[in-house]
Amino acid sequence: MSKLKVRFAPSPTGPLHIGGARSALFNYLAAAHDGGEMVLRIEDTDLERSKREYEDEIIKSLRWLGLEWSEGIDVGGDNGPYRQTERLDIYQQYIDKLLKSGQAYYCFCTEAELEAERQELLSRGELPRYLGKCRSLTGEECETRIKQGEKPVVRFRVPENRVYTVNDLVRGQVNFESSNIGDFIIAKSDGIPTYNFAVVIDDNLMGITDVIRAEEHLSNTPRQLMIYEALGFDTPRFAHISLILGEDHQKMSKRHGATSLMAYREMGYLPEAMFNFLALMGWSPEGEEQILSPEQIIQAFTLDRVSKSPAVFDLDKLNWINQQYLKQKTSGELLDLLKSFIEQGPYAEPFFSLDAAKRNILVEAVRDYLVGLTDITKYLELFFAPPQYEGEALEVLQHEGVKPMLEAFAEQAQDFENPDQAKQVIKAFIKQNGLKPKDVYMPLRSALTGNIHGPELNSLLCIWGKEECRNRINRALSLR
Repeated sequence: MSKLKVRFAPSPTGPLHIGGARSALFNYLAAAHDGGEMVLRIEDTDLERSKREYEDEIIKSLRWLGLEWSEGIDVGGDNGPYRQTERLDIYQQYIDKLLKSGQAYYCFCTEAELEAERQELLSRGELPRYLGKCRSLTGEECETRIKQGEKPVVRFRVPENRVYTVNDLVRGQVNFESSNIGDFIIAKSDGIPTYNFAVVIDDNLMGITDVIRAEEHLSNTPRQLMIYEALGFDTPRFAHISLILGEDHQKMSKRHGATSLMAYREMGYLPEAMFNFLALMGWSPEGEEQILSPEQIIQAFTLDRVSKSPAVFDLDKLNWINQQYLKQKTSGELLDLLKSFIEQGPYAEPFFSLDAAKRNILVEAVRDYLVGLTDITKYLELFFAPPQYEGEALEVLQHEGVKPMLEAFAEQAQDFENPDQAKQVIKAFIKQNGLKPKDVYMPLRSALTGNIHGPELNSLLCIWGKEECRNRINRALSLR
């Protein structure tokens, strides 16, 4: 059995979205699990929509996710070129071969004629398909019309009364009847090959053994099987993975929020969290563990554990996974990750004016509250923006006994070297004044932050120091 070789072949007509990223990841995992190879190929025959900047972003997105490939667009290899528009001469050789053997023919039908045929079939309740009007044209007739300036497409002659079977590694056996598939175009009038033709040539010449792709390509497979057969190529194994649905169980789209991989990076999700999350969308390992390293996922990944059912993009689960990875970071690692997000926000100056010890204290204080790295801005606001008093915090400040407690604490406020010191001072304050913890912590937090929840007071007091602490308390007292 030949060494497993897969490919990811995106069209550079836009940024890499979640569905494409998941397909790329499953190919990467299958290859890595079996010690195989992965090819990155670019399908850019949509000349109007394909752009190099999208190609670059796709490569950047895949690299960010942590994927690697041994052959392809940016690393080279023995089977290039790896852009379809640079392989047109290769495709033409095989188009000519099919024309010569009679397995393909020129078609001169106009768009208007094809649409009329389509409407006629629909009116009879039949599947729209090409009925073969140009099938019987002679070579001389075709040559004459081409010389007269007509630009035909090339159609593949679909074998009649055949059943094509796909033994799908995910979906099982799927049968297609050739009678429902009209002769399809393999080369457009400008000579550009269609997807169903070019993909077969590329996969064969690049030695692809396993085609792992989205479920929406399943309907293309019988056409590709016909071309494999006509050209005498070996057929690869196919695995069609399920669609990704939004939380409303509709197909993922822009209305479900950010859908490109780079958008999630900009929102502060970690690549290792996204890798983990995408791997679990349609695939499940043995056991209940959800936080798995790339190495663990590679070791466990097999296609027989990929579900036929659609995967649902669960944002809450992504948030939870990202939060777990953030919690695993050391203070230094987390600060490095947060740095660029802080620099882009409004509190860069006060944050970076803190000494190194206080920056670490602040990062540790907010660590457990961060879902994405962009969340740092709202927590820096807590530290550096004047508090706003409303809602529950304002109600707390109106309670009896709050005013004298705050005045007493402001009088005794001091600068703290670390959170433990601040914690001991608060405990001593409670004991000295004969108070209960609930009579101090909630009102003090409300006065200092304008919130009843948030990072530990000990850390907040460390960052502020006595002067800022007194200013905030006096601001709260002025409301009474």
